[in-house]
Amino acid sequence: MTNFSDLANQVLNAAKQAGADDADVLVVDGTTLSIDVRNGALEHADRSEGVDIGLRVLVGQRQATLSISERSVEAISSMAERAVAMASEAPEDASLGLATEDQLSALRDAQNLELSDTADALTPAELEELAQQAEAAALSVPGVAQSQAATAGLSRTEIWLAATNGFSGGYSRTGTSVSCVAISGEGLSMERDYAAEGRVFAADLPNAEEIGRLAGERAVARHGATRPKTGAYPVLFDERISSSLISHLISAIDGSSIVRGSSWLKDAMGGQVLPQNISLVEEPHRARIAGSRPFDAEGLPTAERVWVQDGILQDWVMDLSSARKLGRAPTGNAARGVSGPPRPSLSNLRLSEGEKTKAELISEMGTGLLVTSMIGATINPNTGDYSRGISGFWIENGEVGGPVNEATIAGNLRDFLPRLIPANDARGHLSRVVPSLLVEGLTLAGV
Repeated sequence: MTNFSDLANQVLNAAKQAGADDADVLVVDGTTLSIDVRNGALEHADRSEGVDIGLRVLVGQRQATLSISERSVEAISSMAERAVAMASEAPEDASLGLATEDQLSALRDAQNLELSDTADALTPAELEELAQQAEAAALSVPGVAQSQAATAGLSRTEIWLAATNGFSGGYSRTGTSVSCVAISGEGLSMERDYAAEGRVFAADLPNAEEIGRLAGERAVARHGATRPKTGAYPVLFDERISSSLISHLISAIDGSSIVRGSSWLKDAMGGQVLPQNISLVEEPHRARIAGSRPFDAEGLPTAERVWVQDGILQDWVMDLSSARKLGRAPTGNAARGVSGPPRPSLSNLRLSEGEKTKAELISEMGTGLLVTSMIGATINPNTGDYSRGISGFWIENGEVGGPVNEATIAGNLRDFLPRLIPANDARGHLSRVVPSLLVEGLTLAGV
């Protein structure tokens, strides 16, 4: 990994010279390469690279954040001076401040997390070949009319975080992905679906042909979709999209939302938010997983943490600022980009799985809906009222029937999340390991 320690120290020194009481800096050196293929030919190739520097300065109880994409002494000095001038005009906030020395993580790299592929990166030609294999496999599926695109890409990111409290550390990330979008039917009867896979290590990727074939099969399965009947039915959220339900729970226990009083779970600490047999655990140190991180964006240690234990909410997700406002200990969950201050955020998550397969849950549903994709969202953060546009498959007599679309499901998150029934089909390589989730009694608006 390129050593950005000297660059970070240069930025911090410039901030102090400009009048900052304290400061932290995030240096991100990123490279991405993406190859798009359509009809067996290269359609688009995109490569981007560059170093971004994000500086946060603290002047008393005021702060400001600025970023630049230039490493010259003049640019860094100008950024520091402008940041201090902005902070001097910002409102005071007693919760602002860097971590104390005893709060800082002793771990300053990701050596044991295997977040960076050690093999040579795939060449543009090799990426194009993967995309072509995926598209060809999709087009070989009977009923596929065309492909929208097949894409293969890679990324490499080097991150360095340093602050005037003495913290300095960094690590590298890599990722390689293959995706394909296939289309069945023609004109107004066209339906599309996709398949995509990404891994930290390119060697861990599934076969590109398998990805394309799955995209084609999914698109064909959606052909001839109709609108389902309006009513109250059990709804099974496919594993492909089930983590979105948990994302709404995560947003509701975000410390910033709790501070603002804008969360439907603001009074739920110690209360039931999931079924009694289900827990939600954060696992930030899983090897070869994209969401892993050795320390958070304020230099605090990350660690496995149970957020929901047997259905009971255990804590808020907090950075330093929200923890101070709530009078609680920080949880090591700060995240940030170069252009903004830290904010609460979770990394890898695992939701308890059930004992039954997805097929067994379907057979027990009777009449209902299997949701495989969602569009649009109306989520009231204060009440938990939930509404999503969906498509999927109708379930009749416990068997998967024809495809459906142009429908909306609705309910209240606080009401139905404690009644979830999980399957046992979660994919372990994902950052968020969440199985298919059955919810009984959601309102379906169709015809």
